[in-house]
Amino acid sequence: MASEKSPGGPSRRRHDRSFKAELIRQSLEPGASVSAIALSNGINANLLFNWRREHRRSNGLGPAPAVLLPVQVTPEAEAAAVLAGAPVAPAPAPPTASKPSTRSGVIELDVAGVQLRVRGVVDEASLCSVLRALRQTP
Repeated sequence: MASEKSPGGPSRRRHDRSFKAELIRQSLEPGASVSAIALSNGINANLLFNWRREHRRSNGLGPAPAVLLPVQVTPEAEAAAVLAGAPVAPAPAPPTASKPSTRSGVIELDVAGVQLRVRGVVDEASLCSVLRALRQTP
């Protein structure tokens, strides 16, 4: 790493190509933390992200592919207990029989020039009957 003084301004650090290449190589390894690598080498993580982007662009690789991570949704009570450090019993199995939803909402449809607005809890059979009747209307 060398410093270069520009006239009338603060010094700007210039990094060797080998230094950049090594950090880029480390950061492209699976599971590597760009922030940790940058911090341990005394540079800003944004600088290392820029170097990686330039490396991919100059090698015709385009942007890095998105990686989807597995997610597990936990009920709020269980999540709060985990955060508090309390032991957590296994979650009960979801019920096998589906019960009607008690949530309310609004469904708005424009069908054959007719506007249909359904509010509140609606069972599927009733909604299907209404839609069938609208479809048969000339």
